[in-house]
Formats: sequence, C-alpha cells, structure tokens
Amino acid sequence: MIHTYTITGMTCDGCRTKVEKALNAIEGIEANVTLNPPLATITMEKHIPTEQLQEALRAVGKYNIEMTMNHGHEKPVAKSCCSTDVKEPKKATMTHTYTVTGMTCDGCRTKVEKTLNTIEGIEANVILDPPLATIAMEKHIPTEQLQEVLAAVGKYNIEMTMNHGHEKSSVKSCCSTTGHDKKKIVVPHNHAGGKYYCPMHCEGEKMYDKAGDCPVCGMDLVQEPAAVQVQQYTCPMHPEVITNSPGSCPICGMDLVPVEPTDTEENKVYKELLRKMRIAILFTVPIFFIAMIEMMHDNPLLKIMDVGKWNWVQLLFSLPVIFHAGWMFFVRGWKSIVTWNLNMFTLIAIGTGMAFLFSIVGMFFPDIFPEEFKSDHGTIHLYFEAATVIITLVLLGQLLEARAHSQTSGAIKELLKLAPTEATLVLDGVDKVIAIHDIKKGDLLRVKPGDKIPVDGKITDGESTIDESMITGEPIPVDKKVGDTVSSGTINGNKSFVMVAEKVGSETLLSQIIQMVNNASRSRAPIQKLADSIAKYFVPIVVIISILTFFIWAKFGPEPAMVYGFINAIAVLIIACPCALGLATPMSVMVGVGKGAQSGILIKNAEALENMNKINVLITDKTGTITEGKPSVEKIVALQYSEEELLHYIASLNQYSEHPLAEAVVKFAKAKNVSLTKVDDFESIAGKGVVGTIIDKKLALGNKKLMEQVGAIVSGAIEEKIITEQKLGKTVSYIALDANVVGFVTITDAIKATSAAAIKELMHQGVEVIMLTGDNINTAKAVADELHLTSFQAGCLPEDKLKVIEKLQAEGKIVAMAGDGINDAPALAQSDIGIAMGTGTDVAIESAKITLVKGDLQGIVKAKNLSHAVMSNIKQNLFFAFVYNILGVPIAAGVLYPFFGILLSPMIAALAMSFSSVSVIVNALRLRSLKL
Repeated sequence: MIHTYTITGMTCDGCRTKVEKALNAIEGIEANVTLNPPLATITMEKHIPTEQLQEALRAVGKYNIEMTMNHGHEKPVAKSCCSTDVKEPKKATMTHTYTVTGMTCDGCRTKVEKTLNTIEGIEANVILDPPLATIAMEKHIPTEQLQEVLAAVGKYNIEMTMNHGHEKSSVKSCCSTTGHDKKKIVVPHNHAGGKYYCPMHCEGEKMYDKAGDCPVCGMDLVQEPAAVQVQQYTCPMHPEVITNSPGSCPICGMDLVPVEPTDTEENKVYKELLRKMRIAILFTVPIFFIAMIEMMHDNPLLKIMDVGKWNWVQLLFSLPVIFHAGWMFFVRGWKSIVTWNLNMFTLIAIGTGMAFLFSIVGMFFPDIFPEEFKSDHGTIHLYFEAATVIITLVLLGQLLEARAHSQTSGAIKELLKLAPTEATLVLDGVDKVIAIHDIKKGDLLRVKPGDKIPVDGKITDGESTIDESMITGEPIPVDKKVGDTVSSGTINGNKSFVMVAEKVGSETLLSQIIQMVNNASRSRAPIQKLADSIAKYFVPIVVIISILTFFIWAKFGPEPAMVYGFINAIAVLIIACPCALGLATPMSVMVGVGKGAQSGILIKNAEALENMNKINVLITDKTGTITEGKPSVEKIVALQYSEEELLHYIASLNQYSEHPLAEAVVKFAKAKNVSLTKVDDFESIAGKGVVGTIIDKKLALGNKKLMEQVGAIVSGAIEEKIITEQKLGKTVSYIALDANVVGFVTITDAIKATSAAAIKELMHQGVEVIMLTGDNINTAKAVADELHLTSFQAGCLPEDKLKVIEKLQAEGKIVAMAGDGINDAPALAQSDIGIAMGTGTDVAIESAKITLVKGDLQGIVKAKNLSHAVMSNIKQNLFFAFVYNILGVPIAAGVLYPFFGILLSPMIAALAMSFSSVSVIVNALRLRSLKL
C-alpha cells in the first residue's frame, strides 16, 4: 500500500534528508520525501500507524507527520524548525498513487483529473510529468472502477504503481490507435531512443514518442539531445572481445567496431532528405531543360520528337519527383486539411498538386480547355517543370533547414560531450576501469591528469587545478584540495587525486544543466503569442488571396488571362511561408538558452529569458550574493567565560545548523581542536539565530532581535564594542547563556571582487539596485557605502523581503531578486525574475527562474545582456517574417505588373519560400558568437 503524508517542520534540504532517512529506517517501508510541497510518499508492506512514524521523526527533530488530503493543489506552509504551532492537516482514510498512461498534454491531464474527481468519495490530483495520479479516498475504490471512468473519456489507462517520480514513465500518444499494455505501465525513460518535439512548439512542450512530422504544422519532429550512452566496442572476428573504448583487438589486432552503431535522428532525417534531393534533381533538371527549350522560337528538340512525345517524357520524369521525393509534402498537406491544422505544407500540396493535375488533364483531355491555354502546336501549356522545380526547391529548403536546425542545439550537444563514459574505481587499493553508469554513491574514484571528472563529489586525497570553464564560463582553472567539491564533466589539471562520489546519474550538476537547457529550449516565450495568433488565420487568408488572384487576372488580365491567373495563383500559394513566423521565436530561444548554459547562466524557461530584459529593479541579498559567502571567524570576545569555553558552546550549537555563519564557527573550532558536545532542544529561528540547551544551560547565538526574544540584556559597554565592529562591515553575533550576554563573535565575509563593477554596470543600464539583508544597520551601511549603493535595508526577515518586492511590484516595477539562502526562497518565488546563486542552497535554486553557476553579480549583467540580445534577435526574425509575407504575397499575386510589368514565377516563389525559413534560423545562429 502507498500513503501520502504532510510533514511540518522542514525548512531545508538537510531537514528533508534527515526525515527521509528516519522514515526509511523503519522496517518494511520505503519513503520518498519532498521539500516543496512538504510531502512524504510511503510504500509499506503492511499498515504502519501514523503514531509510529511520528515517534521516529520526533527522535531526530521537531517534525510532525500526518496523513493528508492535500496533494499539491495548494502548497502547505513549511513551518520553521523552531515553530511550536503545527497546522492540523485535513485527514483522509487512505491515499494511493497511480500511473496514468495516454496523457500527452495539459488538456489530457485536466480531463483525467476532472473525470476522477467525479467519483464520489475521492479527491484526485494529476500531474503530467511524471504521469501520476495521487488519489485520497474515504474507502477503497477498485482500480477497475477508476479505469472504467477514464476509458469513457479517452484512451487512458490507470494502474497502481511503486514508482514515485524517481524515474519518468513513458507517455503514449493521444492519437494512438493501438491498445496499451496494462502489464507494463511504468517504463523508465529511454535516453537511447530519445523523445521528439516540434521545432515550432505548436502544442507547447508536448513530446512525441516516435520520429515523424508535427500533426499541426507538418514540420519534421526534432529529437531531444539525449544523455551520452556508454558505447561498447567489439572485434569483427572475435565477438567475445568487448571494451568501453575504441582501439585494436588484443587477439587479431583488427580495429574494434561499435557493438551497436548509432545515428542520431537528425542525421537520419538529413540523410533521407539528401537522398530524396538527389533523386529530385536527377529527374527535375531534364524536365526543366525540356520546358525552357520549348520557349525558343526554333525548338531543336522538335527535330527529335514532336511536342506530344516530349510531354510524355516530362510526365514520366515527374513521377519519381512527385510520388517519391516530394510525396511527403502531399501526405502532410492532406493531414493538415483533414485535421484543419492548416500550414505551409497545405499551401505546397495545393500549389504543386494543382500544377501537376492541370498538366495531367491537359495531356489527356486538351479539348476541354479554352484556346488561350493552347500553344501554337495545339497542345496545352503544361506545368510539370513548375511542379517538380517547386518540389525540388522546397526539398532544398528542408535540407538546409535540417542542417541549420541541428546547429541550434549545438550547446546542448557540447554539454553532452562533456560527460565521460568511464571512470577509475579504487577498490581495496586496486584501480579498476568501470563504465560511468556503474558508479554508485560512496565509491572512491581516481582522477588522473587530464581526465574528465566522472561524477559530482569531494576530493578525499590529493589536490589539483580543475578547468570548470565548460560549466561556469570562467577560463581560469580553480585550485582544489581535500574537502573541496568537484563537478562532472570538468577537466582535471596535471595532478592526480581521489574523490568520493556523492551525486551520480541524473543528480549531477552537468545532468541538471542539460535537463534545464532542454526544458527551457522547448518552452514558449510570451512574445510568441503574436505569431501564434496570426498563424491561425494565415493559411486560409493566403488560399482566399490565391483564389481572388485567379479570378481577378481571369477577368481583368491580358491574354491569355486565365493562364496568367492560374500561374499567379500558384505563386501566391507557394511563396507564403507561415513557418518563418513560427520559427522566429523558438530558434532564438534555443540558441540563447544554450549560449547562456555555456556561460554559466541556467535559464528555467523562455518567459524568464524574455522578462530579464524588462527588469528595472534588482533586489539583492548580502551574504553569498554581494559577499563571497565564505565567512570566517575573526575573533571571539568573552566577558565571563574564557574564549575557548565560549567557542566550545557556540560550535556545539552550530553543528546542527546549515547557515554559512554556523559553518564558519564550526570550522574555526575544529581548527583549534575544540571538541563538540551534544545539544538538546536545538531550534533555528529564521532571520534571528539559533538556540539550544547544552549541559543544562540555555544558549542563544544570533542578532539583537534574538536577544530580545530570549530576554537577554545587552549592556551599553558591549553594545558599543559591537557597533564598532559592525561599522567596519563585519557581522557580529551575540552569545547569551541563561539570558545573560556573555560575549560576541565577529565574523568577516569579504565582498566579491566582481560585485562593485557589476552593480555599477547594472545602474548604468537603468536598473535600481537595492540590498536587503538580515544583518544589522551598521554592517549593511558599511557594505552599501563601499559599493556606492543608495538603497538598502537592514534587519530584514524573510517576510520583510517579500513585502518590499510586493510593494515595488504594486508600483509597476519589474523586480529581479538575487539570493542564495533558504530564507531567500519565498522572495525568489515572488519576484518577477528569481536569480539563484549556484553557490547557494537547493531550495533557493529550485525557487529561481535563473541560476548562476558561478554565483556572482557579474552573471546578472551577462544574463541581462543575453536577454537583450535574444529579444533583439527574435524581433529581427519576426520583422523579417512579417515583411517577407506582407511583400511576397502581393508581388506573387502580380500587383507590380500594371506598373513595372513584373511577374513572379512559381519557381522563384518556391526558392524565396525555402530560403525564408533558413534565413530565420541562420539569424538565430548568430547568437552563438555573442560576447557576454
């Protein structure tokens, strides 16, 4: 059985880990705990009372657990670790988690959720990725009953599952006509097969299981760059020889070959288009040659055969072009009409189809046509060359587009190449080369000079310099020693070291960057709504213009008027290009997001990329954002106890906290070989400090607000000393024992070298920079003065930062918030653009729209410059697409003919249409050379 519970008391990822470990220590259960919302999904072999779970959690902290009806409709409020007020959640008898297959979009998700909620006595919450339904029910309801109601509204299947999001389930297509295999509901995501998306994002972020064309716009689906797989090699003569790297066979010396040769879907599409292009050219050139020579006064071909026989040659040569090389255009065009998702291929199919069918009818039934359609030889003017040349030129455009499009995801592919395929495992003092997927958490790995770091972890033995430029964008190698973290994909310098694996597989920073870039590349920017709204009416309007063109020319045009009308109507259909409009935004977003990732700027979605260009206020935290975030203890001033005694007390208290200042105190104590003691009743009070009981003494460490809360009296003499330290820009924490202030600790945190220049540049760009800090007024003013900040606010609690942002937004300001701590998470979520420093906590990064891997304010300048460049590029693309269509369609219709005698051949129209989409992509690719 599977139950879902609400947990209160968790405020950070450390709390989440502690709760999860405590629950998993209970025999017979498997628990998965999330921080936001604070839920525990527990699989148990037999029912375990909530009281037993509560007892296990109380042993590790002030956490409360209760079965709940809330499954994500509203985010439960996470209480502070120190909170004694625990909100009573709504109770349910039982909660089960199910896997739902058949959902491919948010419309499907909504339909499934509404349908399940029609069943009396249940409350269902459905999510799309992974495709899960969490159902709270008053009494057990059979899965068959749930299946029955879902089958009535679509091809959806539901089955209870043990999978709780650790692995993504595969998703079936809405339009699938095949039945679902109910025995195999949960299928881990297959990176080798990959997923596919439409480059124009016609159905939002919808993904498709198979390669093919988009059911809306007809364009070739693009394969999402997948994680690098370990390629194995074997000998053609000795198949028993298998290695993880290329080389020669140790038996016969032959070159090893891949066990499973792979080719990306992009290359397959490109090769297929190239093959069809060659066939089209082979047969189109002779047709074009015959048609052009026919226009000569003294046609030399007539000396070989008469016109009728040459028409048969053109027909035979056109068949491979129409029914093989270009047949996919007609299939896509027919699909678009049947589904009424009219697109570029609708126009191509109608235009070339009209020319080809006209020519067929003209060959076999010439007498049904008026005289003006006939040549001097009495035969009908045929347009086999127009149909085949148009098909060939459209194929050329598709070919160039496929090649250019593959480059737009180049940044992701470069990131994927960073992932190593093997590592050196240190086991019982012996080195062993293993595949990257065989690494487990806790494994010791040896990294040799020049090797790529295989996974995320910490150095346990040795030191080296690491090139992190591929992740942070900074070219200078970073010195690393024992205890320092290293990231997957970065490159070791000229020394060897041993590291312990801490994050493997999809948990590594590199994997998360790749996933974030993939997701952001598929998201839609608000500016795209304009192109989307026009695209709905584009094709019908073009078809109407084409029909009007024919009748206007037939009525008012010169002789042969109907021929002119027919040719110009085809030209109108062919020259119009809705794809240029559709690709204008997605291509720039994809390249821009990739460029950002290469520069250490991770963008969550296209909306954030667009809005970053609009910000006019930046709210920034102090510690870890403006400063290094690596505080160190300068001194401890003791009044009643010795410095060593006070250090023992405060370090023992701080060992339970994850705050950077707490880590600095513990590190200082360890350097002085001070032993730590167990602390009871530890509580972390957000924005104030920490309290606890040590050896029957009530200890409080924090700011003046904490002293007021615990009733500790601060004498004038000690207050004067503290203010003196604060005016130097230092952070001072009061130390109180049994409500008596017995000393203070001075902590320094250097301002980052890049902060001053970054703030100056942002102000130059018209952005107001405001510093909000929980530190005291004296320290805050010292930092503000050094950075020439005119606006700052000290003593801010998390809710104060939230109020400042809400006030600015009410004034119409577009607010960005930069922070790195747990306390910053609410403000990051409220701001228009939340910017998390990569040096910060997981909670802050999760709440942000933009993450800076390196974690300094210079990254904000780069992010704003990138946003400005991408938005300018999108506007250029949209301008070109609009102007091309606004001018191209009337010219193709013949508006210039009365004034200049200019008409546009359908073949020239096809060439222009093919290159319009390519030009949009090529313009987007210019972003790759952007200097941030």
